[in-house]
Amino acid sequence: MNYYVIIPTYNEEKFIALTLQSLVEQTVLPTKIVVVNDNSTDRTPEIVSEFVSNYSFISLINKTSNAIHLPGSKVIQAFHEGEKNIDDNYDIIVKVDADLIFPNHYFETIINHFKMDNQIGMVGGFCYIEKEGKWVLENLTDKDHIRGALKAYRKETFKQIGGLKPNMGWDTVDELLCKYYNWKVVTDESLHVKHLKPTGASYNQTARFKQGEAFYTLGYGFFITAIASLKLAMRKGKPLLFLDYIKGFWKAKSSKKPLLVTEEQAKFIRAYRWKKIKEKLF
Repeated sequence: MNYYVIIPTYNEEKFIALTLQSLVEQTVLPTKIVVVNDNSTDRTPEIVSEFVSNYSFISLINKTSNAIHLPGSKVIQAFHEGEKNIDDNYDIIVKVDADLIFPNHYFETIINHFKMDNQIGMVGGFCYIEKEGKWVLENLTDKDHIRGALKAYRKETFKQIGGLKPNMGWDTVDELLCKYYNWKVVTDESLHVKHLKPTGASYNQTARFKQGEAFYTLGYGFFITAIASLKLAMRKGKPLLFLDYIKGFWKAKSSKKPLLVTEEQAKFIRAYRWKKIKEKLF
């Protein structure tokens, strides 16, 4: 199976070489790697260019956008720029961050999952961060959720869910729409990926409001949002984040921000979320 990798980057001179090196050492190589340099002010493009000169399947695309980082929008707009520069001859499309180190059998294993079951629409491993000299699970989500840093999609699934949406919550709505269209989402606990920059390390209050807005645009409703907000705040070890998330939700609701899903999909999502909550309680 051919897989294409798109890597949005912004000021990743510290890590991008490590990410690319881990990709060119895969037991099954990608057919294409497209790195989208989104207005970096450091040596990111120069570092990527060195790889481009050595590997024919790597290309560099330069994009100019606002330097302000709001989770979701900037990175997915860069991903879309990468999509413009690929053909349709892939079986799997992969979005990865520029601060990861993959084990060399990572994508061979991902491909084997897709080959085993035609109903599998998405596959991913797990992110590990370094703490006190040890690599430990970056435990921000349930283990049945694929982190936004390393999403692999079957082509048919990717097209049916409408690709990736340039909003915070894109890496949740994709999986919920997979389930809506009866695709399976698979996480493989044997795949440990080193995540060199902890998630959300530089998020400001505006970005934290965006998380609550994302819960609204996913169609969660207030009670599911409150549960999800409390759970996320506690996992991050910052209980007061709960207030920012709730403020973001009400702000989006009062401004009647458009949902990322249809009303029918939102109804399915609420039912699915309540089912998962009940399973954990009982």
